[in-house]
Amino acid sequence: MHFNTLQHLQQELVAGEVSCVQIVESYLENIQKNTHLNAFLEVFGTEALENAQQVDKKVQNKKQGKLAGLVVGLKDNISYQGHAVSASSKILDGYTAVYNATVVERLLAEDAIIIGRLNCDEFAMGASNENSAFGPVLNAQDNSRVPGGSSGGSAVAVQANLCRVALGSDTGGSIRQPSSFTGTFGMKPTYGKVSRWGLLAYASSFDQIGPVTSSVEDMAAVLEVIAGPDENDATVSERKVPTYLENLEPTSKKRIAVIEDCLTADGLSTEIKSHVTEAIDALKADGNEVELVSFPYLDFMVPCYYVLTTAEASSNLSRYSGLLFGHRSEDAHDLESTFIQSRTEGFGPEVKRRIMAGTFVLSSDYYDAYYTKAQKVRRIIQAETEKILKDFDFILLPTTPTEAFKLGEKANDPIAMYLADIFTVQAPLAGIPAISLPTGTMQSGMPFGLQLMANHHEEQDLLNMSKYLFELMKG
Repeated sequence: MHFNTLQHLQQELVAGEVSCVQIVESYLENIQKNTHLNAFLEVFGTEALENAQQVDKKVQNKKQGKLAGLVVGLKDNISYQGHAVSASSKILDGYTAVYNATVVERLLAEDAIIIGRLNCDEFAMGASNENSAFGPVLNAQDNSRVPGGSSGGSAVAVQANLCRVALGSDTGGSIRQPSSFTGTFGMKPTYGKVSRWGLLAYASSFDQIGPVTSSVEDMAAVLEVIAGPDENDATVSERKVPTYLENLEPTSKKRIAVIEDCLTADGLSTEIKSHVTEAIDALKADGNEVELVSFPYLDFMVPCYYVLTTAEASSNLSRYSGLLFGHRSEDAHDLESTFIQSRTEGFGPEVKRRIMAGTFVLSSDYYDAYYTKAQKVRRIIQAETEKILKDFDFILLPTTPTEAFKLGEKANDPIAMYLADIFTVQAPLAGIPAISLPTGTMQSGMPFGLQLMANHHEEQDLLNMSKYLFELMKG
C-alpha cells in the first residue's frame, strides 16, 4: 500500500477506496517483516487498530481531523500517557508516562494514529543509534551501516515504510543526520516553534521536536499541527502558525549562501562535495543567485556545542536518582549508595561520558574557562549566522560529511563520532530552522542529504525552497 503524500491517502480514504484499519494493518505487517531493523521498541498494534476504527467512523460522518489516516511513530523520549517512555535507557526501565506531550495531544486531536515508540540513542546522545540500551537500529538500505542518530529509529521507520511519519528530537542534528543517512526528509524547526512539554530533556536550550517524513507535503501538514503556543512551555513562540501545507509552493529565483568553509572542511567526502557543487550549478542555471560566503567559526561550533549541551545534560539528568521514578539499584543500602548505584547501573557509557564532561565544565574551577566562554562563542555564531541571512534567503550546505558509516566503525572513537555533527550544529546553536532533504545517491548506493537553513520562524519559505530544490535535483 503506497501513497505519495498524506493528501493522496486522504483522497482515497474519503472516496472509500481504503480504510484507516487497512492502512494500520499494512504497517503492522511491514513492522513484523522488519523486526531485524530494531526500529520499534514497542508496537501499539491493538490500540492503533481500535483508534483506526474510530477514525474510520469520523471519515464516514465527514468529521475527520486534518491528519486522519496518518500513522505516526514516536521517538522514545516523547511522553504518551499510559505508555512506557524510556529514552532508550535502563534508568527508566518500567516507567510509564503520566501525561501526553503537547505534540501527542495535537496529533491525536487531528486523528493521527500512533503505532508505537521508536528506538533512539540513549537520552538522544549519539550520531549512530548505537548507544541505545536496547541495541542498535540498522539502516534499511544496508544493514551493515548505521542509520544515524539520535533519531535513528524514527528515520528507519519512515525509510522502511513502517509508519508514514515519525517524530524525533533534534538537539545538534539528531533528526537531520539520520534523515540524510536514510534518504528521508527531516526538519529541525526554529527553537521555540514546537512545544517541548513532554519531551525528556537532554539540553533544554537546544532540544526541538520535529518530523521525519517521506515528502515535504507531509512535513508541512504535521508541522502545521504540532507547532504553536503552549501554556505549558514558556519558551514557545506566541506567533500564529501559518497554514504551511496550503501555502506550499516551490520557489525559485532566491539568494542562497553556501558556506565555503564547509566545502573545504577536513573529513568531507569528495563525492558529497561533488554533489553539493552539482546542486549549486543546477540552482544557478535555474536563475537563482548562489554565492560562496566565509564563516570562520566552523571549527569552533562542535566544541562550543558539546560544552554547552553536556553542561545542560549534567543538570537535566540529575533528576534520575533512583529515588522518585525509574531504576533503583537492588544493591543500594542508603541514600548515597542509592544515588550512585542506580545511576551507575542505569546509564550507558556515552551518557555517563557527557554527564561527567558537563559536570566538569560547570565546576567552579572551570566554569569561566569553558561554559562562560562557550556561551560567548554561541552568541557570536548566532550573530554571524543571522548576518548571512540578512543578505541571503537561505544557507545551503551538506547535512553530513560522509555517507552512513559502518556499524562499529566509530563506536570507540567519540571525537570522530562528535565530528559527524560538524554541519548540523550551526542551526541549533543559532536557533534557526533547518531541513535535510534527500537529493541523490552515492556510488555505494547509499543516500545522502543536502541541508537548507533559513532565518527564525521562516519555516514556510524553507518548506517551499526544499520542495523546489528536491524537484530540481530529481530532474
